[in-house]
Amino acid sequence: FLHAHQPAPDPQSDRAAHAVDRIIADPTITRVATLAHHLGTNVRTLQRLFADHVGIGPKWVIRRYRLHEVTERLATGTPIDWPTLATDLGYADQAHFTRDFKSMFGESPTHYAERY
Repeated sequence: FLHAHQPAPDPQSDRAAHAVDRIIADPTITRVATLAHHLGTNVRTLQRLFADHVGIGPKWVIRRYRLHEVTERLATGTPIDWPTLATDLGYADQAHFTRDFKSMFGESPTHYAERY
């Protein structure tokens, strides 16, 4: 019954899913403008696509996956050079990285790292 009443595929949903997949697969994407360029669109169109089909903005998704890289690096047990990591993740400075990390995880990266 449900298959008979399934809505037609939405190409915009597929496009949004592709954009998220691109963010996950390419750690060099640290800015919405870069993602828009890779997808052959403009920033505003990308923002509308995410608002309609993801429910959050592309900037938040990019930030979330870049900060997830921190937890992956911590899991390896390798000591972290915080300023270099901040630069690798596309932040202008360590303070900006720390603010984003704290807003996402509720604590500073060094306090978070102490638990590993």
